[in-house]
Amino acid sequence: MAGRHLAKTVVTVSLSVTLASVAVRPSSRPNIQASGSPFSSGGFLLNFVMSGSNFTEVNPHKKSRTSPYPGSNVERSEVPNEKVSWLVEWREYSPVEYTARSVLAGPIWADPQVGERSFSPKFNEKDGLVERRSQNGLYEVENGRPRNPAGRTGLAGRGLLGRWGPNHAADPILTRWKRDAKGNTVIHPVSGKNVLQFVAIKRKDCGEWAIPGGMVDPGEKISTTLKREFGEEAMNSLQKSRAERQELEKDLHRLFSQEHFVVYQGYVDDPRNTDNAWMETEAVNYHDETGEIMDHLPLKAGDDAKEVKWVDVNDKLKLYASHSRFIQLVAEKRGAHWSEEL
Repeated sequence: MAGRHLAKTVVTVSLSVTLASVAVRPSSRPNIQASGSPFSSGGFLLNFVMSGSNFTEVNPHKKSRTSPYPGSNVERSEVPNEKVSWLVEWREYSPVEYTARSVLAGPIWADPQVGERSFSPKFNEKDGLVERRSQNGLYEVENGRPRNPAGRTGLAGRGLLGRWGPNHAADPILTRWKRDAKGNTVIHPVSGKNVLQFVAIKRKDCGEWAIPGGMVDPGEKISTTLKREFGEEAMNSLQKSRAERQELEKDLHRLFSQEHFVVYQGYVDDPRNTDNAWMETEAVNYHDETGEIMDHLPLKAGDDAKEVKWVDVNDKLKLYASHSRFIQLVAEKRGAHWSEEL
């Protein structure tokens, strides 16, 4: 960051709140720029997408309205649940304007400010190497600024996010079955289902446990991002010698070439989101059925992670952003234990 074969049918269901937010209003409607084109995952076959429409019902855009804003003392304007949707008229709405200094400094990963002469972004399009299309369809642009498809956040500007509009990330979910000292699969005593484990990292920025992942670089394939981010955050690849990195690359290639499926694609309820910039991700599950591959890959935190470990999957997990929901989807698809409530 310094951010194939379970089924042949691709099932993609967009966020219900996103569909609602782009509906035509009777009186007025902000400009929707460009024509929609399918979002490309960038190179590998998407065999199964679990983007259930109940996602936003479980996570109704809550973390995107929390204060203070990450890495600052900035308090968002309060947005009650009933006024999150842009479809609800709220003439008094006056969000706090905030873009972090680190973004305004103009790093290579960040856009200039809207209005600068040299900046003419093509929203809802592939803008050169920069992907400005949303995985949830067209988003609205008002006064030159993209508008968060999930609704109001109480904060305008970009906050800590580099791009106006969607900021694309990739989250690799590495799983295995939990085994006892004799190598037998552990079965949960209440649910009677096998216990699944996944690789989790503890983020340096907020101290929360999360799926190791990061931002997709301009022009980069999602599959490349998934492998790179896991290597950097869970294997500490950036601190290894050239020879060690070459050997690690072979192991990672083997790991990321095995059976996998896309867990989720789309908007993420992330505390960094604003009215004009938001996180989207593609979460992909790579499962080591026998555990033999991961046994040869010692975990070591690196880059944006300060800790890394295998974590048992269950409904008690408290993870960063929408990551708990992604893990639940994996557990359900794998038929693994999730909850003691039968």
